[in-house]
Amino acid sequence: MLAGAAFGAARVSSPPPGPDFVNIADVAAGPPPAAVASYRWDCGRNEIGHRNTANIVVTSRKAGPVHHVHDYVGNLSVAVGSTVETLAGGGTTCSNGDESTYYWPVLRVMRDGDDQHGGAVQVPAFVTMSEYANPRGPVLPMPRLLRGEVGDAYAVTNGGAQAAAVWSCQGSETKRTLRYPICAAGKRVLRIFDYPSCWDGRRLDSKNHRQHLVFPEPGGGCPMSTFAVPRLEIVVGYDIARGARYRIDTFDDQRHSPRTDHAFFVNLMPEALSERIADCLNAARSC
Repeated sequence: MLAGAAFGAARVSSPPPGPDFVNIADVAAGPPPAAVASYRWDCGRNEIGHRNTANIVVTSRKAGPVHHVHDYVGNLSVAVGSTVETLAGGGTTCSNGDESTYYWPVLRVMRDGDDQHGGAVQVPAFVTMSEYANPRGPVLPMPRLLRGEVGDAYAVTNGGAQAAAVWSCQGSETKRTLRYPICAAGKRVLRIFDYPSCWDGRRLDSKNHRQHLVFPEPGGGCPMSTFAVPRLEIVVGYDIARGARYRIDTFDDQRHSPRTDHAFFVNLMPEALSERIADCLNAARSC
């Protein structure tokens, strides 16, 4: 039985018939991804409960709003006082020795009586970590301390141009949406974080945390003056009972909108591992 079936006995509210939810059957499917070599590894699913309000990429050494909590996998030392430079040697949940940190807002299931910040934080049923080759040419090893971001935590008030359609359902992965999906019974809710993978070759970060690492063009090629690095994809799956009302932690003025979903990484893979991954992908092997 799926763990989420336990929610069937809880007092939950049906998803509101508003703009934040959509039946996955009503979402158009996109094209299937290009068939390219991949590297996969395991960093757990945050079953240890590593969570806090920090964002070491955007506001290092500062606590975030108490109601905007992140889930972490990978580096064990990320705390409110951390910077990217303090993470090395902090230990990791990753089985291959990857000390990178990967993080995104927690997801909560709402019950009757919960206030605007309530809800039980959900431990993912699984988290899959993958890096993919570029379909148009070789990739460079991802440089150490490179930062990456997908999505926009302020998409509601920023106009939505940087929002990413990360939401989907198990078995319907080519259907991506900016809304919370209502999945078929027994199918897990998915968040699919596809990060940018074209690096400017110089910077590890930039003022808006986006200009140094950008998305490929249609077809997979990198824009002029950028270089392909492995494309990181993280898939986070949840056992959410059909009919349960759920939402992610957001800043208050973003109103728990699914359009604000986002994720970050800071690369601290051992350099030898990064080089082996690039060699594997460039040789068209799946490792």
